[in-house]
Amino acid sequence: MIPKPSFDGPDGPPKPPTLGGLLRRLRDDRRISREKLAFAAGVSSSYITHLESGDRDRPTHAVIEALVRYLDRITPVTDIERRHLFDLAGLAPVDNPTVEDLRAEISADMRRTLALQEPDLAAYVDTCWNVLAVNESYERAFPGLVSDVNILRWFFGNPLSRKVMVEWEKESTLTVQWLRGLIGQQGGGDWATELLDELAQYRDFRRIWDDGDTVYGREHTAMRLCDLHTGENYTVDVQLFRLDSVAYPGRIQYYLGVRGPDR
Repeated sequence: MIPKPSFDGPDGPPKPPTLGGLLRRLRDDRRISREKLAFAAGVSSSYITHLESGDRDRPTHAVIEALVRYLDRITPVTDIERRHLFDLAGLAPVDNPTVEDLRAEISADMRRTLALQEPDLAAYVDTCWNVLAVNESYERAFPGLVSDVNILRWFFGNPLSRKVMVEWEKESTLTVQWLRGLIGQQGGGDWATELLDELAQYRDFRRIWDDGDTVYGREHTAMRLCDLHTGENYTVDVQLFRLDSVAYPGRIQYYLGVRGPDR
């Protein structure tokens, strides 16, 4: 039988992190009074007291932003501290990073993992279906996609997609329906409006979008492709993983397609 650990410290066993605890630590580290922080954030000092004591643990996004902004002016708040504050407040980041922002998050080590997957297909894509980084096998499998940047733009605007995707209707429908789910998860925004405005020019996109169906992933992993160099069909078993980026949690996905014979 494993003995229970003993805690001899004055505070007893470890406690889960709280918004109030982290806020107080950040404030104490900067030697800022509750009154000064409250004034800078546009709230009352009693509000800060309630936050730190745990009496109020659901502040608005604007309040947390104001608190971080002032704390950061005194001593820089790290990306991890900022994310932890929002996580503890139960708030998702509302920033809509650009493709360039997300590509900057792809480190040299992350790019190395793409090369290590050869000859299988590997890539990083964002949750708006923009391609961020790929290995050579992925770029060969989907000609024109890297320059088109967005997977939906490639599906509906690049005629090569219909030659490559053996089951074009099935795969394009899945991707459109998945987009609807992603927009719901992220709360829409300008990026969604701009992308939908662009895709509206394609009749097939409008037809699929107007069906109104939503999915949150692939029911079957197999994707059938045609190698345009050899004319042979083959199958890749696709898996997609969300990555927990500090700056943009959940916005980057890792695509892996394990290549096999056609089936």
